[in-house]
Amino acid sequence: MPETKQHIKLSELNKQIQAVVESNFNELALWVIADITNHSFKEKTNYHYFDLVEKSENSNELVAKISGKAWGTGATKIREFEKITGQKFTNNINVLVKVKVNYHIVFGLSLDILEVDANFTIGVLEQQRQATLSSLVENNPEVITKVGDRYVTRNAKLPLPMIIQRIAVVSSKTSAGNEDFKHTLLNNPYSYKFEIDDYNTVVQNDANAQQFLDRLIDVFKSGIPYDVVVINRGGGAQTDFLIFDNYKIGLAVARFPIPIITGIGHQKNETITDLMAHTQTKTPTKAAEFIITHNKLFEDSILGFQKTILIKSQQTFSSNYQKLTTLKTFIVNKSRTFINDYKDDLVINNQIVVNKTKTLLFKNKNALSFIASTLISKPKVITGNKLNDLANKISNIHTFKTSYLRSQRSYLGHYVSVINLMSPANILKKGFAIIKHNGEITSNPNLLTPGSEMEVILLDKSIKSTVKSKTTYNGKDFNI
Repeated sequence: MPETKQHIKLSELNKQIQAVVESNFNELALWVIADITNHSFKEKTNYHYFDLVEKSENSNELVAKISGKAWGTGATKIREFEKITGQKFTNNINVLVKVKVNYHIVFGLSLDILEVDANFTIGVLEQQRQATLSSLVENNPEVITKVGDRYVTRNAKLPLPMIIQRIAVVSSKTSAGNEDFKHTLLNNPYSYKFEIDDYNTVVQNDANAQQFLDRLIDVFKSGIPYDVVVINRGGGAQTDFLIFDNYKIGLAVARFPIPIITGIGHQKNETITDLMAHTQTKTPTKAAEFIITHNKLFEDSILGFQKTILIKSQQTFSSNYQKLTTLKTFIVNKSRTFINDYKDDLVINNQIVVNKTKTLLFKNKNALSFIASTLISKPKVITGNKLNDLANKISNIHTFKTSYLRSQRSYLGHYVSVINLMSPANILKKGFAIIKHNGEITSNPNLLTPGSEMEVILLDKSIKSTVKSKTTYNGKDFNI
């Protein structure tokens, strides 16, 4: 048998390690800052299992890692932490925990949670939120300004339409809050009508921020003239709302060209999306009530204006009715007085008009008879003269047409002779020729170069030839 080296059992070694740990950490409890990963919860036993890790400040590289657990008092403290912060004790949260070092010879080294500092986690989230707000204001001064504790954005400056009817809703497809919003809006006590278009997306977890942002872009690209955009969701843990503290979403809301109303469903802190939007409400139901109230205020203003017009009209009519009655009485009395005063004058003037009319008619009776006689005879004279003129013209036409046609026939004969002299056939008879190049008649020598094919047409022959040379010709052989 081979020689057995000196050794101890593993359990004995682990017991020695356990003794060293207990001697140094038995009564010691330490506050530790770490991130939670690999978390699981056994509801039946009320046990939490997880890893506590520390990452590098400049990357996600792990610097330290150790197992952790919580039960009994530790599990109770976790429940208190979740109740205070609204934050589930789960993966990827940064916590300040009071721990006790424990070493078990089977399960190894671990940290047992004794307490969880809720204020620390709330503070970390708030620090991140404030840093995002500061960055939004500093990097986008043309869109976002801070006035006191209030943020003034381009979206907040947009005027709300007098009546809100066409609404784009960005929310989860399964959101109970969105159903509450629609129920409240569509079952309003004033029978207002609304058109609602859903743009569904995930409305929790910062990792889904791009999907949420894409839905906002879809609303913008739709080209539909929405009156408002409503962002809503139901309640949830505080970390469920981290998506609404996202920098890109906050900037998109601040710059959006349509007024945005939020009804995100939280009762505590405002999200960055709330601060950047035109109007914030606490819940989807409150958002619906805001829209209904806005429309009701417009209706009330119109009804109030109608009542004002009615009252003013009645007051104006009443105040002027007495004036009209007085004026009517005055006109009637004045008319009677005027008629009585001028009655005799009217009788005299009437008699004068009658007498003058008779005198004028008598004096102008003969003149009217002469004019009537002239009107009867004059057309006959004029018609007779015109008939004689027409007869003379007809006689002239008969007389001169033969000589005119004869002279025109001579002109036509002359033109026919000229045309015959200038015809190609007559020219060819005189010894001239017609040149064709590429199937077309041409007189341009620039088109013909040595080597060019051409066709020479004579009176009764056609000659195809090739140009051998070309020289300048003075054109004086045919001068007369």
